[in-house]
Amino acid sequence: MIFKEKKIIHKVLESLFKAYSERVPDVKKITNGLVKYKVIEKQEDIINDHIAFRTLGVKYLGIQSLEKIFIHHGYEKRDYYNFDKKKLNAYWYSHPDKNMPRIFISELRVNDLSINTRNIIYKYTSQVKSDPVKKLNLNSHHEIIEFLSSPLWELPSITDYDALLDESEYASWVIYNRYYLNHYTISVHDLPKTYNNLENFNKLLADKMNIRLNDSGGVIKISNDGLLLQSSSVANQIMAKFSNNKTKLISGSYVEFAERKILPQYLAIDVKNIETKHRRDGFEASNADKIFESTFTTQTLKK
Repeated sequence: MIFKEKKIIHKVLESLFKAYSERVPDVKKITNGLVKYKVIEKQEDIINDHIAFRTLGVKYLGIQSLEKIFIHHGYEKRDYYNFDKKKLNAYWYSHPDKNMPRIFISELRVNDLSINTRNIIYKYTSQVKSDPVKKLNLNSHHEIIEFLSSPLWELPSITDYDALLDESEYASWVIYNRYYLNHYTISVHDLPKTYNNLENFNKLLADKMNIRLNDSGGVIKISNDGLLLQSSSVANQIMAKFSNNKTKLISGSYVEFAERKILPQYLAIDVKNIETKHRRDGFEASNADKIFESTFTTQTLKK
């Protein structure tokens, strides 16, 4: 994710991606594979469809806090999504500038969880006494980057992490990973012909690069209108350090892949003239519901 013009938001996004790519081995593995098989010449040839963050819906935090950073820098709040079974809310955000990634922010409805699970979450989040984003100078990329890469609460214990894992794998992920980038998304339809559709692209990932793909709901998740196709890698495992210097392998982040088809009313336009506005925009709750599971043990521990 490299921008020629260096606005504040560009510097923030570049920093986020740098930390994410160093922490998620599959990112470089996929990029190197795409170069090796001559799909792209360099990382900068990849268009980033969107990036995603996970948050906890508690006082001072959640969507209402984190979104301030992106709205301040020109992003517009778009559609709301509800995930009943996973007890999540989400919104996505778009930017008017060309090739800016969409932002997808979700939050856990903590009040919908059991008392024991809520108490574990509050044990950590109660250390946050006010909205941390309100304290930031949002015109300083240094302050934003520092905030997004710094802990908001103390390291959890393995006991607390495992207890959260039993009821909400989303909760356990956030309590440890905080605002680490959950995933970034390769815009498959912007790749050269042959690999500009998910079927061929996924085959390249699985057969040539040995990338494990999330098969919850099928490897390719398809929106109700058939115009948004998504798939994702299974999250890389990281050796996490917990309180009392105890360690455990847990789910880190993953990579997503999206194919946005041309809207029916624009099918007559020459493909060379197709722009973002001509393709299916936004997201699909049924797709996203299964993509969330890229960090779940049903995928990461599958043999």
